[in-house]
Amino acid sequence: MARVIFYEKPGCQGGAKQKALLTAAGHEVVAYNLLAEPWTVEKLRSFFGDRTVAEWFNKSAPRIKSGEVIPEKIDADTALVMMLQDPLLIRRPLLEVGDRREVGFDVEKLDAWIGLKPVDESQKAIMEELLAQNLQGCSHNHEHHHSKGKCKH
Repeated sequence: MARVIFYEKPGCQGGAKQKALLTAAGHEVVAYNLLAEPWTVEKLRSFFGDRTVAEWFNKSAPRIKSGEVIPEKIDADTALVMMLQDPLLIRRPLLEVGDRREVGFDVEKLDAWIGLKPVDESQKAIMEELLAQNLQGCSHNHEHHHSKGKCKH
């Protein structure tokens, strides 16, 4: 099983479900606060691979939802500077296993990369329940007003 470095926004229910799924698959999850991490442009950029700049952004970030930031109109260099200044703009989670880094929680991609099969029968029901839910982002169905802490209703 893999040791997964998991950069998250603490208190986010979506992140908690994502970590539970990884743990049920037998992976060791080492969580870090994405908002408090001392990011550099180089390190942050390494998680985005060949994705478009718009895919780097957290679509639920307050500045995006308000229309202040329009990811499709921002170049890579500007996006990285903005994210260093306002980590809420960074799409979550950021994942690292060995030398590979990824952004977002794409179940199919993760299954092909590190495997998402239950470690035993006791984990199977947990995983099935989690997989039936939206694991891409925040699990609340409301207008987001995130701050540097928990997801606010």
